[in-house]
Amino acid sequence: MTNGNWKLDLGASAIDNGRVSFNVWAPRINELSVRMVSGKGKGDISLKKDSFGYFKAIALDISAGDRYLYVQKGGNAYPDPASRFQPEGVHGPSEIVNPEEFRWSDSKWMGLSLEDYLIYELHVGTFTEEGTFEAVISKMAYLRDLGITAIELMPVSQFPGNRNWGYDGVYHFAPQNSYGGPAGLKMLIDACHRNGLAVILDVVYNHLGPEGNYLNQFGYYFTERYKTPWGDAINYDGPFSDDVRKYIISNALYWISEYHFDALRVDAIHGIFDFSARHILQELGDAVHREADALGRKAYVIPESDLNDVRVISPEDIGGYGLDAQWNDDYHHVIHTLITGEHSGYYEDFGQIEQLKKALTEGFVYSGQYSSFRRRRHGSSARDREAKQFIVFSQNHDQVGNRMKGDRLSLTQSIEKLKLAAAAVVLSPYIPLLFMGEEYGETAPFQYFVSHSDEALIDAVRKGRSEEFSSFRWEGDIPDPQDITTFKSSKINSELHRIAGSHRFLFKYYKEVIRLRKELPALSNLIRENTDIKVIPSEKGIYIRRWFKDNDLFYVFNFSDDCLKTKLNLSKGLWYKLLDSSSEEWGGRGGISDQSIESNESAITITINPHSVILFNYNFK
Repeated sequence: MTNGNWKLDLGASAIDNGRVSFNVWAPRINELSVRMVSGKGKGDISLKKDSFGYFKAIALDISAGDRYLYVQKGGNAYPDPASRFQPEGVHGPSEIVNPEEFRWSDSKWMGLSLEDYLIYELHVGTFTEEGTFEAVISKMAYLRDLGITAIELMPVSQFPGNRNWGYDGVYHFAPQNSYGGPAGLKMLIDACHRNGLAVILDVVYNHLGPEGNYLNQFGYYFTERYKTPWGDAINYDGPFSDDVRKYIISNALYWISEYHFDALRVDAIHGIFDFSARHILQELGDAVHREADALGRKAYVIPESDLNDVRVISPEDIGGYGLDAQWNDDYHHVIHTLITGEHSGYYEDFGQIEQLKKALTEGFVYSGQYSSFRRRRHGSSARDREAKQFIVFSQNHDQVGNRMKGDRLSLTQSIEKLKLAAAAVVLSPYIPLLFMGEEYGETAPFQYFVSHSDEALIDAVRKGRSEEFSSFRWEGDIPDPQDITTFKSSKINSELHRIAGSHRFLFKYYKEVIRLRKELPALSNLIRENTDIKVIPSEKGIYIRRWFKDNDLFYVFNFSDDCLKTKLNLSKGLWYKLLDSSSEEWGGRGGISDQSIESNESAITITINPHSVILFNYNFK
């Protein structure tokens, strides 16, 4: 890994020999100083303002570990908007961090190709009992054994209190203190790279959390021209927006360069409003790609969007933003409704087996047709985009945690349906994402939790959760987000996969479908054109044939409650069954299809158990 050209020039930057440069954008302020609250250099240091509103100074006798605040005329003191570390939380002083002090061991790490990603999303606070970056390292062998190639961290920027999903972060550059801070995060990423795992960071560029958010005391970071459901919209296109854009793009480059992240998952870009001639996401993606080239490794930008707007992942030369891939909620919604039968809320638009075919062939289900839930036409066609540009899942933090009780599929669905959902994701021509614990049927819910200190804010959060579920038909009390038991009940127990019974069967099954995906060229090569798909509509079944060079295979999903019998016209030769999710090996009732099929190019009848999938490979055993 070579050194890139970019260096963070915001906040406090250690230079050499006890010298530190300070640089903060504060056009709202006329006079500003740095107050050192620890170390040898205690006292106030005056900053000089330039014509663009940046206050700067180089201070002496200051070292990494010293803490400081910015003090306005009149005595108001606030942490650094570009703080690298908030050891005392969102209201405390910022700490100087020298990034050169950490000794990386990943110099030979060049990253992974996007099509090789098999993602495991986790929340640092609930993934282990300790809830720290360092504790995640102890799970490296487990993740590798499962077959994971990339982990995705839910947001880790400093948030209020010790427990939070991370989307209420208020210090973009400061890794959460209760997780282990900068050193702990770097240790985790370094360990992942040593183990061949890429690391994705979930970043939030549509809003900041309310508690500890002091950015507006310094500059014009927010705008009232637009509204988001979560907080004030960030000012990307109004007066003073150039420096807001610089702040956000600097943050993206910071994670890629200073922390060696391999990709950024950009949260809810439908809450990013920008009518500039060049959208902030396009500018950000270009900056990340240029820095990755300078570093000599791969780095990706992967937005989450419910817009179904193909421009997000289209090349710039045809008017797109040029981002690498995006989460595909449509795929989840199809799988979820076929598995569960739910049709309330946004699920009312889904539930047809024909929609799964469209999702498999085009990516988006809604590509311009009328959406009953939205009461308007929705989406654009993604037919021409590459398969590797879609991240698919049957569960994730949103689709589990934003249920009223945070219930996973494993709490409501049979093991046969769980195995069917797993195959629909892992055997798809897209990039699979697993949510922590789904691979063994975790029984703990993943509920929404916070630890705010402001009572009015706590009440507002409770009220917001109640209103969020008004369109869904769920009964019972909503778990209190502020109650620590809500957080504790969301911690997973990864040892469940060792317990005999459904957990162990499910874990072994996940390992097997992941192995098949990796080892069979027709599955590992994400080329949708090498695919033939047929729907069996009356039976809620779907036949998929995929091929790559001399590897030819097919699989059939049965989403119905009954056995499915279908006639297939197969190429002449011998076909071997490599997977039957209903077999006793995976805790099922026992497969009923033959172990091998010899085809003479005449129609052959195959029977598939309810809620199961079978996979046959041509002339290979």
